[in-house]
Amino acid sequence: MSLPPEKASELKQIIHQQLVKMDVHGRIREVLAETIREELAPEHQQLSTEDLIKALRQRGIIDDVMKELKFVTDVNEKEGTSAPKPSTHFVDREPPVLKKTNIDPTRRYLYLQVLGGKAFLEHLQEPEPLPGQICSTFTLCLHFRNQRFCSKPVPCACEPDFHDGFLLEVHKDSLGDGSKMVDATTMLSICDPVHMVLIKMDTFGETTLVASYFLEWRSVLAAENGITNVAVELLGVGTESKVSVGVLNIRLEMYPQLNKTLSLEVTNTQFALERQKTAEKERLFLVYAKQWWREYLQIRPTHNVRLVKIFAQDENGVNRPVCSYIRPLRAGRLLDTPRQAARFVSVLGYERAPVIGGGGGKPEQWCTLLAFLCRNKVCENSPCVKIDWTVINFFVESGVALLNEHRFTRNLFKPTFLDISLIHYGRGRLSYLYIHRPINPDDPPLAEQSKPLYPYRTIGCIFNHQKFLGNCQPSDAVEVCVFDLHDESKWKPMSGEAIKSVCSPGTTSSVPPFPPLCASTVDAAVTSNEIELQLRILVSEHRKDLGLSTVWDDHLSYLLSPALAAYELERTTSISAGNEEFQDAVRRAVPDGHTFKGFPIHFVYRNARRAFATCLRSPFCEEIICCRGDQVRLAVRVRVFTYPESACAVWIMFACKYRSVL
Repeated sequence: MSLPPEKASELKQIIHQQLVKMDVHGRIREVLAETIREELAPEHQQLSTEDLIKALRQRGIIDDVMKELKFVTDVNEKEGTSAPKPSTHFVDREPPVLKKTNIDPTRRYLYLQVLGGKAFLEHLQEPEPLPGQICSTFTLCLHFRNQRFCSKPVPCACEPDFHDGFLLEVHKDSLGDGSKMVDATTMLSICDPVHMVLIKMDTFGETTLVASYFLEWRSVLAAENGITNVAVELLGVGTESKVSVGVLNIRLEMYPQLNKTLSLEVTNTQFALERQKTAEKERLFLVYAKQWWREYLQIRPTHNVRLVKIFAQDENGVNRPVCSYIRPLRAGRLLDTPRQAARFVSVLGYERAPVIGGGGGKPEQWCTLLAFLCRNKVCENSPCVKIDWTVINFFVESGVALLNEHRFTRNLFKPTFLDISLIHYGRGRLSYLYIHRPINPDDPPLAEQSKPLYPYRTIGCIFNHQKFLGNCQPSDAVEVCVFDLHDESKWKPMSGEAIKSVCSPGTTSSVPPFPPLCASTVDAAVTSNEIELQLRILVSEHRKDLGLSTVWDDHLSYLLSPALAAYELERTTSISAGNEEFQDAVRRAVPDGHTFKGFPIHFVYRNARRAFATCLRSPFCEEIICCRGDQVRLAVRVRVFTYPESACAVWIMFACKYRSVL
């Protein structure tokens, strides 16, 4: 690698300054004198360069110098004329000095450093974790202009030790000038915030959404030298959205440095204009929504009890139009088919919305997409957050309907606005597809009517990112509804232009940008082995408490794998295959006069102890685990199937074989 003369001279100057700062020359002279005095024989008066380097290395001086020298890698020089790599996230090994990497001098970057946290008072009394001890952790997730980052986990504490750096590319994709160096004026027009989400993971691997914050980064454009420090106060979520949970110290820096910074007056004026424009759009939409609702109630007064929701609060308690919570999202190469996308949605976790006290009904909790993906869970009573948004881009127009089941509100995914079909997303189960055949209430009493198989009772409205339709039919019962969405006598539409004014991407609005999906970081084979080993230990301990010995049959465990793969294939494609081969393999592995029993079960989490406790609640599984008899051999097999965002379908099968004794 050759350097221009000016770069070489600059590099030499930097190295010289570092050597002087460490007094390396003085230390070399000391080592030289000591080596001549102690290690050289009187007859040897010459000292070679190799001897001196060996002495310096033995005393650790060379290692000290290399540790102190920090180099900034130039990607273009390393890779010749190839295109620069995308921005990467890196974790500091030495928190006081954050490394800088992957800088393309032809582009503009925002370098965001998290320099620790404070005032996380909920963790004031938590003791310092011991080395190797499992403890609850904080993880900070970021999204900025289609780029996603994640910090290293840090132990939960009153002052969490966050020391991470994120290199954010700043350019205008929509204008086609991604390869140009943007100036301060151009960057001031980029209104996308940095969305920061703080996630807590407990010792059992359960995640909790702690805070969600939108950082206005453009204040750095008016800062001296393009560097500014910001103290970000994080507020809670849901019912605690007005309560502070902690403060993060943020440092923002522009790379390369701006030739000319903006004045504080210019930036403040721009922010005020944007807020004014957003507020005016939201005010006009609110006026229109009120007028639409009055017209909807005039059709039939009983419409006021139907499940028609135009606005919903996000995790920060901000009211947003429900159409802004969904958006077409391409899955790239992460998902190949609509059924695979439906399976991905069905394996996302559930949780109940936290509530203090009781008697207030089941709370709803809607959230932005980044908070949802980072938490990797959906609130059980959120009607529309668990949507298969990836199917939207598999050449079908789609939407969400708010319905009532016999017990509580659930979500509906409607694959097309023309076909009459419903998809039900089960908890960790197959997403069931129902064909809807409406019942005509005017038919004669003796006319044969189809019996509905779906669990839905009523339907109030249907919406997607462009349309909102209120059900204005005489009855909102699903079995008698006609899903001709173009018939305005049955479905009252909202103005598409009104929805677009507040929900369209790229407009100045309070709607946060949607992040891309990320590939799974879970190693399926390693995770399967870990869970299987933990289950073996738990089974052995459980049988030991019952006074039973445990003998494992590794070959039988291996034969269970095809069955688990077939179960997941059936959940994904609705096609059953491989059952005959599995039965033949079991017959060959089980001797004559022996009995085989197997129990498969499916989970969407990777907590082995929690899964084992659930299995014991099944009498069939308990019968296998606590099997008594002659020549009892036990087997267990775990298969983890990974999906985007580290979502997992975990299949476990317990089995045993024993000699039947009459």
